[in-house]
Amino acid sequence: MRAAPTILHLDMDAFYASAEQASKPSLRGKPVVVGGLGPRGVVATASYEARRLGVHSAMPTAQARRLAPNAAYLVPRFSLYRTVSDQVMELLGRLSPLVEPLSLDEAFVDLEAGGVADDSVSARAMGEQLRAAIHAVTGLSGSVGLAGSKMLAKIASEEAKPDGLLLIEPGSERELLAPMPVRTLPGVGPATGDHLRRAGMTTVHDLAEAGEAELVRLVGKAHGVSLHRMALGLDDRPVVAERDAKSVSVEDTFDVDLHDRVRVRAEVERLADRCVERLRAAGRSGRTVVLKVRRYDFSTLTRSETLRGPTDDPTVVREAAARLLEAVDTTGGVRLLGVGVTGLADYTQEDLFAQAADARHAAEAEAGAEAGPEVPPGPAGDGEAPDTVPAGEAEGEGAELLAARRWPAGHDVRHGTHGHGWVQGSGVGRVTVRFEEPGGAPGRVRTFRTDDPELRPADPLPLVRDPVDYSSWPASLPKFRSGPVSPGGAESSP
Repeated sequence: MRAAPTILHLDMDAFYASAEQASKPSLRGKPVVVGGLGPRGVVATASYEARRLGVHSAMPTAQARRLAPNAAYLVPRFSLYRTVSDQVMELLGRLSPLVEPLSLDEAFVDLEAGGVADDSVSARAMGEQLRAAIHAVTGLSGSVGLAGSKMLAKIASEEAKPDGLLLIEPGSERELLAPMPVRTLPGVGPATGDHLRRAGMTTVHDLAEAGEAELVRLVGKAHGVSLHRMALGLDDRPVVAERDAKSVSVEDTFDVDLHDRVRVRAEVERLADRCVERLRAAGRSGRTVVLKVRRYDFSTLTRSETLRGPTDDPTVVREAAARLLEAVDTTGGVRLLGVGVTGLADYTQEDLFAQAADARHAAEAEAGAEAGPEVPPGPAGDGEAPDTVPAGEAEGEGAELLAARRWPAGHDVRHGTHGHGWVQGSGVGRVTVRFEEPGGAPGRVRTFRTDDPELRPADPLPLVRDPVDYSSWPASLPKFRSGPVSPGGAESSP
């Protein structure tokens, strides 16, 4: 435990949903649900407007639709979320060399290690200026917790939500924690919580009063000791700088089990290509290819193949994943597929066989182009789709599914005449688009054929058109340490 509240925990508010609302003017102040939209879809994030209607993350989308039938249901746009996350993490990195990301929208920061805070006043000023910087750069809000430990900083940010800041003064930890439910503490899930409740312990105060010996008797030595320390507000874990990723992977859960072996292989190859895209974006290569298959009965199989050396070649990864698939029995149907690469390195080892395979595939593609257009494979499970939809697409359910994956709800499009917009929905050979941009007014809605030649998928636009330049931030902040802190932040803005 530290004598000053210099550990900061940032948690962006309803991150995915807030990014969608900032990107789409017509959704501001309205319930928004982001997640899988198929029969097996699950809510990833719900806006605060949707949460007031009972919708929450990890809830089946079908249940969310019953609670909030008029909400906007959108397929995630991870490319946008990663871009915004990178902007936020870059700001955090300017505060300290010790930044510990927990997810795209959450991280710990050691302010003391960065030399930007050493007491309560400077820590609060730093937290307020960070919130202002995040809003200026991304247009989104984040909640900040400040304390002398990671556990308390995280609890503080949760208590500060939404769009707030809470600083826990060292020495006040036990008083703050005492009335909170036991589930507040890290590692206390539903099962442990029920077990403690049956023993008559429902608050953190109850745990502190029970004593270490009683908690060890109830939940075991390792968990009992740590639980008692947390109940007393004790946590000495350091902020650990971001570690290198040990693997890169992608996976899809399908709305309907896949039975066609040819289709399964096509999906594996598509996932392999996406995995390599992420691998290259991270500037890495990998030595081991991993295939994950979850079958109709929820049994999950994992197969791997180690290559002669690290690679970021899509053909090598694609063909290795296909070989692994040959050893897996998919009889009965497949509900999830995944492809990953482990054994990461900062270099690649040239593979002559892969180069030959690339040449072969290029020749086949050229020959195919001369013969005529190829019909793309069927729909993907996560809303991503092939780049083109052939004119004269087949009628029926298959065509509707293809259209839904070709034009996922919430994803960006550009029309040759009307400009940038986003998909509100698709069906019966039509796609409905609202044409609007971040920072503008709600736009008009128009409907097109799914094969309209002027309509194309597009990349997300920045949430803030002209963000404030924070390239020199926070060099000017230390002078605010001893000054008063106004409700809106420090004495002045960067």
